[in-house]
Amino acid sequence: MSCPICDKQSDAKYRPFCSKRCADVDLAKWLTGSYAVPSQDPDDFDAVEEALEEQVRKPH
Repeated sequence: MSCPICDKQSDAKYRPFCSKRCADVDLAKWLTGSYAVPSQDPDDFDAVEEALEEQVRKPH
């Protein structure tokens, strides 16, 4: 099995990645939203819009 980040051979310790670095790169992509799944569900859009509006209204 090859590493999904760099295509090197995966290491059992970090499977499916080859190293901690590649595992961290993958985690960073999840945390920054790079791996977002788009939705066409109007209910999802409404929920996101409401959440954003709520954040804007909160005092900082």
